[in-house]
Amino acid sequence: MIFFSVVLTLLGLGTLLWRDDDLIGLPPVVAGIGLLVLGVAAGVLWAVRRRRRWERDGEPRPVGNVVQRAKALPRLLRERKAYGLPTTTLATWGFALVYLISPIDLLPELLPVIGVTDDAGVAVWLLTSVSTVAGQYLRWERERSGATPRPRKP
Repeated sequence: MIFFSVVLTLLGLGTLLWRDDDLIGLPPVVAGIGLLVLGVAAGVLWAVRRRRRWERDGEPRPVGNVVQRAKALPRLLRERKAYGLPTTTLATWGFALVYLISPIDLLPELLPVIGVTDDAGVAVWLLTSVSTVAGQYLRWERERSGATPRPRKP
Protein backbone atom coordinates (compact mmCIF):
# COMPACT_ATOMS: atom_id res chain seq x y z
CA MET A 1 0.00 0.00 0.00
CA ILE A 2 2.81 2.41 0.80
CA PHE A 3 4.48 1.60 -2.52
CA PHE A 4 1.21 2.39 -4.31
CA SER A 5 1.00 5.66 -2.38
CA VAL A 6 4.53 6.68 -3.34
CA VAL A 7 3.99 5.78 -7.00
CA LEU A 8 0.77 7.81 -7.22
CA THR A 9 2.37 10.78 -5.48
CA LEU A 10 5.41 10.71 -7.76
CA LEU A 11 3.20 10.39 -10.84
CA GLY A 12 1.15 13.36 -9.65
CA LEU A 13 4.27 15.46 -9.10
CA GLY A 14 5.66 14.43 -12.46
CA THR A 15 2.41 15.29 -14.19
CA LEU A 16 2.33 18.70 -12.54
CA LEU A 17 5.96 19.48 -13.34
CA TRP A 18 6.52 18.04 -16.81
CA ARG A 19 3.22 17.35 -18.55
CA ASP A 20 2.00 19.93 -21.08
CA ASP A 21 -0.73 18.07 -22.97
CA ASP A 22 -4.09 16.88 -21.71
CA LEU A 23 -4.16 13.54 -19.98
CA ILE A 24 -7.27 11.47 -20.79
CA GLY A 25 -9.13 14.68 -21.53
CA LEU A 26 -8.09 16.44 -18.32
CA PRO A 27 -5.74 19.40 -18.04
CA PRO A 28 -2.37 18.34 -16.55
CA VAL A 29 -2.94 20.42 -13.41
CA VAL A 30 -6.20 18.62 -12.64
CA ALA A 31 -4.72 15.19 -13.38
CA GLY A 32 -1.60 15.94 -11.31
CA ILE A 33 -3.54 17.21 -8.32
CA GLY A 34 -5.89 14.23 -8.56
CA LEU A 35 -2.96 11.80 -8.52
CA LEU A 36 -1.36 13.66 -5.62
CA VAL A 37 -4.56 13.52 -3.60
CA LEU A 38 -4.98 9.81 -4.33
CA GLY A 39 -1.35 9.17 -3.33
CA VAL A 40 -1.64 11.03 -0.04
CA ALA A 41 -5.00 9.35 0.69
CA ALA A 42 -3.46 5.92 0.07
CA GLY A 43 -0.60 6.76 2.44
CA VAL A 44 -2.98 7.90 5.16
CA LEU A 45 -5.11 4.78 4.68
CA TRP A 46 -1.99 2.63 5.00
CA ALA A 47 -0.98 4.35 8.25
CA VAL A 48 -4.46 4.01 9.76
CA ARG A 49 -4.71 0.33 8.79
CA ARG A 50 -1.28 -0.37 10.22
CA ARG A 51 -2.13 1.28 13.53
CA ARG A 52 -5.39 -0.68 13.77
CA ARG A 53 -3.60 -3.93 12.98
CA TRP A 54 -1.14 -3.25 15.80
CA GLU A 55 -4.00 -2.62 18.22
CA ARG A 56 -6.04 -5.62 17.05
CA ASP A 57 -3.21 -8.15 17.00
CA GLY A 58 -1.57 -6.84 20.15
CA GLU A 59 1.72 -6.34 18.35
CA PRO A 60 4.19 -4.28 20.33
CA ARG A 61 4.44 -0.77 18.97
CA PRO A 62 7.86 0.53 18.07
CA VAL A 63 9.31 3.16 20.38
CA GLY A 64 11.90 5.89 19.94
CA ASN A 65 12.37 8.66 17.44
CA VAL A 66 14.39 8.44 14.23
CA VAL A 67 17.70 9.30 15.90
CA GLN A 68 17.22 6.76 18.70
CA ARG A 69 16.28 4.08 16.16
CA ALA A 70 19.34 4.87 14.03
CA LYS A 71 21.59 4.65 17.09
CA ALA A 72 19.98 1.33 18.05
CA LEU A 73 20.61 -0.26 14.65
CA PRO A 74 24.24 -1.32 15.33
CA ARG A 75 23.19 -2.83 18.67
CA LEU A 76 20.33 -4.65 16.92
CA LEU A 77 22.73 -6.15 14.39
CA ARG A 78 25.14 -7.25 17.16
CA GLU A 79 22.36 -8.79 19.28
CA ARG A 80 20.26 -10.16 16.40
CA LYS A 81 20.41 -13.74 17.71
CA ALA A 82 19.26 -12.80 21.23
CA TYR A 83 16.56 -10.52 19.82
CA GLY A 84 15.43 -13.16 17.34
CA LEU A 85 15.89 -11.21 14.11
CA PRO A 86 15.47 -13.71 11.26
CA THR A 87 18.34 -14.13 8.84
CA THR A 88 15.82 -13.81 6.02
CA THR A 89 15.06 -10.25 7.13
CA LEU A 90 18.75 -9.34 6.99
CA ALA A 91 19.06 -11.01 3.58
CA THR A 92 16.04 -9.08 2.28
CA TRP A 93 17.53 -5.81 3.53
CA GLY A 94 20.81 -6.72 1.84
CA PHE A 95 19.11 -7.50 -1.46
CA ALA A 96 17.25 -4.18 -1.27
CA LEU A 97 20.52 -2.30 -0.70
CA VAL A 98 22.19 -4.09 -3.60
CA TYR A 99 19.21 -3.27 -5.84
CA LEU A 100 19.37 0.41 -4.89
CA ILE A 101 23.13 0.61 -5.49
CA SER A 102 23.33 -1.50 -8.65
CA PRO A 103 23.01 0.10 -12.07
CA ILE A 104 20.58 -2.64 -13.19
CA ASP A 105 16.91 -1.69 -12.73
CA LEU A 106 13.54 -3.21 -13.51
CA LEU A 107 12.49 0.18 -14.87
CA PRO A 108 15.37 2.19 -16.35
CA GLU A 109 15.86 5.79 -15.25
CA LEU A 110 15.56 6.86 -18.89
CA LEU A 111 11.78 6.71 -18.50
CA PRO A 112 10.74 10.01 -16.92
CA VAL A 113 9.13 9.71 -13.47
CA ILE A 114 8.35 6.01 -13.87
CA GLY A 115 12.06 5.13 -13.98
CA VAL A 116 12.69 6.25 -10.42
CA THR A 117 9.51 4.81 -8.90
CA ASP A 118 10.92 1.31 -8.50
CA ASP A 119 13.95 2.70 -6.68
CA ALA A 120 11.75 4.99 -4.59
CA GLY A 121 9.46 2.12 -3.66
CA VAL A 122 12.34 -0.11 -2.60
CA ALA A 123 13.93 2.75 -0.63
CA VAL A 124 10.67 3.56 1.17
CA TRP A 125 10.09 -0.11 1.99
CA LEU A 126 13.67 -0.52 3.24
CA LEU A 127 13.59 2.57 5.46
CA THR A 128 10.17 1.66 6.85
CA SER A 129 11.17 -1.92 7.55
CA VAL A 130 14.48 -1.01 9.22
CA SER A 131 12.83 1.76 11.26
CA THR A 132 10.03 -0.52 12.47
CA VAL A 133 12.35 -3.34 13.46
CA ALA A 134 14.72 -0.90 15.21
CA GLY A 135 11.78 0.60 17.12
CA GLN A 136 10.58 -2.84 18.20
CA TYR A 137 14.14 -3.69 19.21
CA LEU A 138 14.25 -0.55 21.39
CA ARG A 139 11.04 -1.68 23.10
CA TRP A 140 12.51 -5.16 23.64
CA GLU A 141 15.74 -3.65 24.98
CA ARG A 142 13.87 -1.42 27.44
CA GLU A 143 11.62 -4.25 28.61
CA ARG A 144 14.64 -6.50 29.08
CA SER A 145 16.44 -3.90 31.18
CA GLY A 146 13.29 -3.28 33.25
CA ALA A 147 12.70 0.29 32.07
CA THR A 148 9.18 1.05 30.98
CA PRO A 149 8.79 2.85 27.68
CA ARG A 150 7.66 6.44 27.87
CA PRO A 151 4.02 6.96 26.92
CA ARG A 152 3.36 8.46 23.51
CA LYS A 153 2.04 11.98 23.32
CA PRO A 154 -1.37 12.15 21.64
